[in-house]
Amino acid sequence: MTDESQPAAAFTAQALVKDIVLQFPKAADYFKAKRIDFCCGGAKPLSEAAEEKGLDTDSVLGDLHKLLEEYPVPEEDLFWNQAPSAELVEHIIGKHHRYLREELPQIAQNVTKVYRVHGEDSPHLAEMHSLFNSLKEELLTHTAKEEESIFPQLLAVAAEPNEQNLSELRASLTILEEEHDAAGDLLKKLREVTSDFTPPGHACTTYRLTYARLEELESMTFEHVHLENNVLFPRFS
Repeated sequence: MTDESQPAAAFTAQALVKDIVLQFPKAADYFKAKRIDFCCGGAKPLSEAAEEKGLDTDSVLGDLHKLLEEYPVPEEDLFWNQAPSAELVEHIIGKHHRYLREELPQIAQNVTKVYRVHGEDSPHLAEMHSLFNSLKEELLTHTAKEEESIFPQLLAVAAEPNEQNLSELRASLTILEEEHDAAGDLLKKLREVTSDFTPPGHACTTYRLTYARLEELESMTFEHVHLENNVLFPRFS
């Protein structure tokens, strides 16, 4: 059911970027297009985030409110904000962890092939190769740790909270957030070294596909981290 009562001026310059996405999930697509970080760097006012990207805050607000008028928030889009933690964890594992397990090896093959074939003429591909492999190792280690230890710890706390296990969980979540930051930094560097994932004019199909898959990886990682940093983890803060 669509919420037709959504106010036209729902957001302000002082609203945190992450909170805007929580209230209006479609804003995530807009923020991605404007290169505004709504996951790791989402705990900052919209005005500050816009200024960092050289954007006019009033224009950004106007764009968001226009989007909100065109696409009122369906109740199902806010489902994960209220979903039980066990269901949200299952969704993260089933969608985002599965994506990483399936796609990272395929992207790795593309990255290596492009580097080997074109690296001599395009020195930046060596850095792309190195950054991607660091990111791949970081993400696979991170998700394995979540599934094997931290998510079970989190669900145990959700079922039977007490001060000791809550304190231990918070320490674990702080480490996860630091790892999210590290992965975000690697993605930013990948975007920089690939000129915003823009292949050169002479790029072959594999070259172009590699850049497209890296950009998809960035988008999926932003969604993944948003669900953890901004939806799941704050329940235990």
